[in-house]
Amino acid sequence: MNKIGLALGGGAVLGAAHIGIVRAIEEHGIDVEYVAGTSIGALVGSFYAFGKDWDEIEAIATELKWMDISGVSLSRYGLLSNDKLGRLIQKYLGDKQIEDAKIPLAIVTTDISTGEKVVLNSGSVARAVMASMCIPGIFHPVDLDGKMLVDGGVVENVPISTVSDLGAEYIIGVELNAKHTYKKPKHILDVLLNSFHFLIKNSGKLHVQKADFTIEPDLSSFKRSDMGQIKALIKKGYTEGKERLKALE
Repeated sequence: MNKIGLALGGGAVLGAAHIGIVRAIEEHGIDVEYVAGTSIGALVGSFYAFGKDWDEIEAIATELKWMDISGVSLSRYGLLSNDKLGRLIQKYLGDKQIEDAKIPLAIVTTDISTGEKVVLNSGSVARAVMASMCIPGIFHPVDLDGKMLVDGGVVENVPISTVSDLGAEYIIGVELNAKHTYKKPKHILDVLLNSFHFLIKNSGKLHVQKADFTIEPDLSSFKRSDMGQIKALIKKGYTEGKERLKALE
């Protein structure tokens, strides 16, 4: 039987839908042997790869507030710091290394100096996820091994090739942006998020074409920056993931 890989894409707060999709995958009895994540997909994917069940991940996510994962930055490279995010990951996972994951894990980031994709499959989980979720302009880059790393969505928003390189032979890709509609921005965060995701939307289409099976939930009624939607997003991901996975039967 083919070894199954799960590629979880970026999408800011919309990433809560990943949790519901993970639940649907677990209930469907699918044995995921490799995980790759970009941006918010790196966060959910890391918890999953280290053995957290969907309900444990849900409990963590539903308690989060924007100020829990960000703080004002003194850097000239970004408005905010996501150092708090790193501490939160360490709180729930401990000071773990990527190579210690129960399911082989890879996290996608971008070298903002060169534009090259940097795949992290060893080293600190917390630092890797911080880098992968570092939306340019909003968060200041994460310095790692002499490189300035930012959100992996710049280069591969749905990490299909990355999970394939881990060894996956059959790939399930989750794309959060395919059916998303954009609202009129209400503040600078919305402006920056919309701008960033406009840039990565078209490239995301090319990435998911390489997947063997895709899940593209309709998240058009949700906002990318409203953390009050997390429970509803998890439910939506579960409902649509469960329905879509029937096709695998």
